[in-house]
Amino acid sequence: MKKHYPRYTLRIPKELLDKISYTAEQNGRTKNREIELTLRKYISDYERLYGKININKEQESS
Repeated sequence: MKKHYPRYTLRIPKELLDKISYTAEQNGRTKNREIELTLRKYISDYERLYGKININKEQESS
């Protein structure tokens, strides 16, 4: 069963999208999943350096 995720339109340069397409294909993932995993790694690295990001209910809807 798929989880419900909010939609978010992302505008990025075509060259970057083409590179994401390439890495996604190499990793056997969709572009969306490739972007999601890349963002998760970025957040994990950020939190390792600066501490955990705490999101309260008011911030989640932004």
